[in-house]
Amino acid sequence: MNPVLIADVLRFTWPGADAPCIDIDQLEVQAGETVFLHGPSGCGKSTLLSLLAGVLVADSGRVVLLGQDWAAQSAAARDRRRVAHVGYIFQQFNLLPYLSVIDNVLLPCRFSAQRHAQASREGTPRAQAEALLSQMGLDAALWRRPAMTLSVGQQQRVAAARALIGQPELVIADEPTSALDEDRREAFLDVLLSACRTHRSALVFVSHDQRIASRFSRQVLLPGINRAARSEAS
Repeated sequence: MNPVLIADVLRFTWPGADAPCIDIDQLEVQAGETVFLHGPSGCGKSTLLSLLAGVLVADSGRVVLLGQDWAAQSAAARDRRRVAHVGYIFQQFNLLPYLSVIDNVLLPCRFSAQRHAQASREGTPRAQAEALLSQMGLDAALWRRPAMTLSVGQQQRVAAARALIGQPELVIADEPTSALDEDRREAFLDVLLSACRTHRSALVFVSHDQRIASRFSRQVLLPGINRAARSEAS
């Protein structure tokens, strides 16, 4: 079985920097695998996630999602492929502030026919959006409110529901539990891991919270695979 995601001989340097921040020989993620990616601040975690999702393109090497190299596609093609196949929980959420909660969750289905079709397998995209919001513990009274009126923790859960709708093959999560208390954090993880398990979505999850590491099928210390982070530390 081919991996969902392959990163080979990956190297990336930010413009103006003297040295690369990513220098990784190989990272593979299989369908249904849940990867807990951790490491100290500044070791390249968010940059790596952007490379894996095709938001950034590596200087050399390749990142292959479902058999296609991000670098071989135009920026517009990468955008289309990302919305069709990747659910991304951004650290800053990236919700559209004046859209309602429910409309934010439905966005991937409006930009991708594939996500719309997959969300429709169990009814309608709206029904799946409502189910995800309920599972995330967001009361129906909030669903029509503008996203900007919700608390940080509530917005974090809306962003997660948006990432999961339409069963993307890859889910990427950048510190998604940072604003949640312990009970909310565990409930959030229950929903996220269950959805990925049910739909065989691969999950790459970045966090500093070692208390939750055991819930994932694999743990990866980024400085252990990223030579650039080891060089920085030394």
